[in-house]
Amino acid sequence: MSSEKKTVDIVVTHVFDAPVEQVWNAWIDPDVIMQWWGPDYFSCPLAKIDFREGGTSLVCMRAPQDFGGADSYNTWVYTKIVPLTKIEFVQSLTDEHGTKLDTSVMNFPSEFPQEVRSRLDFRAIDDHTTELVATEYAWPEGKMVELSRMGLEQCLNKMAVALG
Repeated sequence: MSSEKKTVDIVVTHVFDAPVEQVWNAWIDPDVIMQWWGPDYFSCPLAKIDFREGGTSLVCMRAPQDFGGADSYNTWVYTKIVPLTKIEFVQSLTDEHGTKLDTSVMNFPSEFPQEVRSRLDFRAIDDHTTELVATEYAWPEGKMVELSRMGLEQCLNKMAVALG
């Protein structure tokens, strides 16, 4: 019997009523990111973006007061950028300085990964409509998969509102 945990990829597709340039910009403009990063009722008080291959962005997600109001930080380390087409990056939970946190010693479910390899694929359907496919790779099976999928879907819904 194998001791390796099974993993699944989270794939969320969202069609935006916005040109591809505007949807692309929503991932690189800190002012726009601060309007949509985080699930429903969460806010984003900080987005420091270093958008280039090898660059590291730091974003903060703030829980609503009903959920304790705590800040959670993530880094996005960009591994591949194809303008208006694809962004590949690795997400990690960090402290406010961007130092990675060890999720295995924190109060997270055991299946919460240390890093999440992510990919965004942008496709212009027409001049005013864009399909975005967001993929998060190799999530260990467990309750975090559906929570992450729901959070990603809510972020993209908030992005659609931010894009008007």
